[in-house]
Parts: sequence; C-alpha cells; structure tokens
Amino acid sequence: MDRLRIFMLATLMSFSSWCLAETVDINSADAQTIAKYVKGVGPSKAEAIVAYRQSHGGFEDVSDLIRVKGIGERILTVNKDVLVAGEPR
Repeated sequence: MDRLRIFMLATLMSFSSWCLAETVDINSADAQTIAKYVKGVGPSKAEAIVAYRQSHGGFEDVSDLIRVKGIGERILTVNKDVLVAGEPR
C-alpha cells in the first residue's frame, strides 16, 4: 500500500508541475528562458527574439512577436497562456 501511495504522489507531483506553466515576459526574459518555456521556440529563435528586442525596443504586446522572423501565429496560439509583455524597456 505504501508503494502505491508513493507512486500516486509522485505521479500527481509531476503532473501538477506540468500543468503549472511558467510565464515568460518577452521584454525581460533571456534567450535561455524563452527557449526553455516557449513551445516551438528553440535557441536560435529565442536569440532572434532577444536581438529584435534589443534593436527595436520592447514589445508593446505579445502579438508583436510576429515581427520576429520565424515566429508565426501558431507559436503565439500555442503559448497564449505562457507569454506576457511586461513594461517595454
């Protein structure tokens, strides 16, 4: 019985951490954080987001990510609950 409880607890803990998505502020996150938490964005796209932000200033809205080469509507849709645009820097 104890093994079953441990298994159930471990399963619940891993599931709950998966459900509790990390939010990513596209105006302050570094490329590593973006690549880690934003689905469909790997290291090169994450670097492109940071480079765009540095060249053009912060994003006014999450939808402004569409201006970054390689970022499309699908990425925005899939990550709508993860992405936030804090105060542009």
